[in-house]
Amino acid sequence: MTTASNHQPAEALAAAPTDALTTPATTSVTNATIATQMTHRTIRAYTSEPVDEDTVSTLLDVARHAATSSFQQQVTVIRVKDPAVREQLHLASGQPYVGGDRGELFVFVVDLHRNAVIRERAGASLEPLERTALFLQGVEDAVIAAQNMVVAAESLGLGTVYLGSIIGDVRRVITALCLPKRTYPILGLLVGHAAQAPQYKPRLPREIVTAVDAYPDLDAHADALAAYDAEVEQYYDLRDTNNRVDSFTTQIARALGGGPASQAPVLEVLHEQLLCLH
Repeated sequence: MTTASNHQPAEALAAAPTDALTTPATTSVTNATIATQMTHRTIRAYTSEPVDEDTVSTLLDVARHAATSSFQQQVTVIRVKDPAVREQLHLASGQPYVGGDRGELFVFVVDLHRNAVIRERAGASLEPLERTALFLQGVEDAVIAAQNMVVAAESLGLGTVYLGSIIGDVRRVITALCLPKRTYPILGLLVGHAAQAPQYKPRLPREIVTAVDAYPDLDAHADALAAYDAEVEQYYDLRDTNNRVDSFTTQIARALGGGPASQAPVLEVLHEQLLCLH
């Protein structure tokens, strides 16, 4: 077992500036699974080595055995193998690493269509499937399934990157994957053999993102947020990929909602898909 803090004071960073970038955070209680979760990094570059079929099958099984809201199992996972289909997802996302043939590409689809077919065959009303609450339950299913796959993949030494960017042009994704009504591709996931070893990106301190019984008092933790800003600035200053220097709060103030995925006509497309109608 290991005891450590997930947050260092700003003055401690100057003493060992690269440690926080190259050493994963630790926890007071640990095992192999927890250690894998604490070493998560976003991998955007992959080798040409394919993920073997037994591993792909295992990852798909892990995803479908994830927790599911009310046992409705409102998720479908699509493995993208056709280069033409993958190129459409590349165009939708705008991210270069989505294109090409490196890494396995999966799309996690919120799927109320399957249960609509079941209810229709049984003569049951389809109205519940138009409720926003049912869609959110499907989102829960899809995200939990995706995280199950990520933990499994990383425990096998593979790298992963979530692709929320695919909803930047969600209609293109719907068309490319031949998705029926009452479905929505909520996110993509690349899994493969890493061709990079990026530094560890610091996370907000525990006292800001966790609390007991009530929402945390952000004013009471202003010093912790300021120290975290200093830590993030140093991360960008020292990391391998570029010389950008930026704090967390500056990013939130300047860039939140600015990307294509953040500006996508989500509600409009959901209504087109007969989802979240009320």
